[in-house]
Amino acid sequence: MMSLKAASIGGSILLLIALAITFIKTLIAFFGFITTAVQIIIVLAFVLVFGFVGYLIFRAWSDKKKHTD
Repeated sequence: MMSLKAASIGGSILLLIALAITFIKTLIAFFGFITTAVQIIIVLAFVLVFGFVGYLIFRAWSDKKKHTD
């Protein structure tokens, strides 16, 4: 009977350790996903800013060309 109780305590400790490891791995994966999402958003924001600046330059150039003709 005593060995059964010792096995259940040892199994419980191993289960808690396994759960903690799984939780930490999931947390690391979640932070990796969030970091990747933020990086993608930053890159898209820069692309939009560069595109908008290019559009403004093209519009100014085209307006200047219209007024000189």
